[in-house]
Amino acid sequence: MAESSSYLTATADAYDAVAQLYADLVRDSLDRLPLDRAIVSVFAELVRKEGPRPVVEAGCGPGYMTAHLRDLGLDAYGIDLSPALLDIARKDYPGLRFELGSMDAIDVPDGELGGLLSWYSAIHVPPPEMPAYFAEFRRVLAPGGHLLIGFFESGGGPVEEFDHKVTPAYRWPIDELAELAGKEEFVEVGRMLREPLEDERFRRGHLLMRRQAAATG
Repeated sequence: MAESSSYLTATADAYDAVAQLYADLVRDSLDRLPLDRAIVSVFAELVRKEGPRPVVEAGCGPGYMTAHLRDLGLDAYGIDLSPALLDIARKDYPGLRFELGSMDAIDVPDGELGGLLSWYSAIHVPPPEMPAYFAEFRRVLAPGGHLLIGFFESGGGPVEEFDHKVTPAYRWPIDELAELAGKEEFVEVGRMLREPLEDERFRRGHLLMRRQAAATG
């Protein structure tokens, strides 16, 4: 627990220190990413079909993706570790709800959510802790609920730490991430790998998954 608490505090402090710079950098980032927008749109469509349940963006940062989910017709709100980023999100999107919280301890009852988005936020989770995050995602999602994770893909290699500009982060092989999710009652719906743009360093990975009901008998 002490190690986890230390990692969460370090991540929050690192983003607090560059909050406005980071917000300015990412605010309009979706405008030039049609493939990324497409898989988020599919996620939103599938969540809407399952019925009117709330959706959480876990690690919402300055809130631009939470606002995008709202614009796609979802009852979305965001949680994040960084008070400074949440202040920006509340200022930029005053009609939306943003709460201080961690992805590994989401303050909702079991089975409450219809969808959960982790958009380049789980990249900071140390690999040994990732299974616990999938367990928490399973807990908060209703059976049939959908999970979408955006991350940096390792290009077929093993999990690898890299020098993220804010705080340490990890690149994952997409098959290994899907396997971890599968151990927590998630089945893969689809995946999208995108090659880096000219000003990007790494391939981008996106996994769209659905939570199954627990097996009985």
